[in-house]
Amino acid sequence: MSLAASISMIVLGAAFVIPLLWVVLAAFDTEASLAVSWPSEWSLGNFQAIWNAETTFRPLTNSLILCGGATLVTMTAAVLCAYPFSRYRFRAKRPLLLTIIFSTGLPITAIMIPVYSLFVRVNLIDSMVGAILFLGASALPYAIFLTKGFIDAVPIQIEESAWTEGAGLLRTLWSVVLPLMRSGLAVATIFTFVGMWGNFFVPFMLLLSPDQLPAAVTLYTFSSQYGQVAYGQLAAFSIFYSLPVVVLYLFMGRSLGTGFAAAGGIKG
Repeated sequence: MSLAASISMIVLGAAFVIPLLWVVLAAFDTEASLAVSWPSEWSLGNFQAIWNAETTFRPLTNSLILCGGATLVTMTAAVLCAYPFSRYRFRAKRPLLLTIIFSTGLPITAIMIPVYSLFVRVNLIDSMVGAILFLGASALPYAIFLTKGFIDAVPIQIEESAWTEGAGLLRTLWSVVLPLMRSGLAVATIFTFVGMWGNFFVPFMLLLSPDQLPAAVTLYTFSSQYGQVAYGQLAAFSIFYSLPVVVLYLFMGRSLGTGFAAAGGIKG
C-alpha cells in the first residue's frame, strides 16, 4: 500500500510540475512549442516582446483593479453577513443558510445571459464599477460560507467581556472578532481573490473596451487569426500573470495559523 501511495503521489506531482516546468522553459525559448524541451539558446526575447503597456501592464493593472475591488466588496459584505448568521437566532436563518449553500454550487455561466440583459438596461455594460460589483456579488455566497465557520470558532465569551467594558457591536467586531479570526479571514480573502483572478467569462461578457479588459481575457491575444500561438510569449506573460497571486500568498500567509491564540484566555 505504501508503494502504491508513493507511486500515486509521484504521478500526481508530475501532473502539476510538468506544466510549471514548461512555462519556465518556454518563457526563455524564442522557438518554444507545446513540447517540454530545454531551450537551445536561453533568451529574454519573449519578455522583451511583452514588456509594454498594451500587452502586459495595462491588462494586469485592470485585473488588479477589478479583482482587488471585487475582493474588498466581497469580504466586507461577507463579514457583515456572516456575523449575524453566527451569533443570532432568527426564524429565516436555516432557509437563508441553505440558499447560500445552494448558491455556492450555482454555475455563473447559467445566469450570465439575464445578467448581461440587465446590465444593458441599466447602462452598466463596459463599466468597471459594474463588473466589480457583479464579480463581488457572485463570490459572496462562498465567502459568507467560509467566514461564518471562522466566526463560529471565536468564543462569544470574549465578545461579552468587551460588551461589559462598553464596546458597541461594530467596535467589538472590528477590535475583537476580526483580529481573532485573522487566519480565517486570510484564507477567505485568498480563495476569493484567486477565484476572481482566473475568471474569464464575467469580464469577457461585461467589459467591451480593449483598454478595460483584464489579463485573464487578453490571454487570447497570443493566438493569431490563423490559429498559431506565440508559446514563448504566452509563457512569459503567464509568469507575470502569476506574480500577484504569489505575492498575495506571501503577504497573507503570515496571518495563516495565527489569530486564535487569544481564545485560550477564557479557559480554566
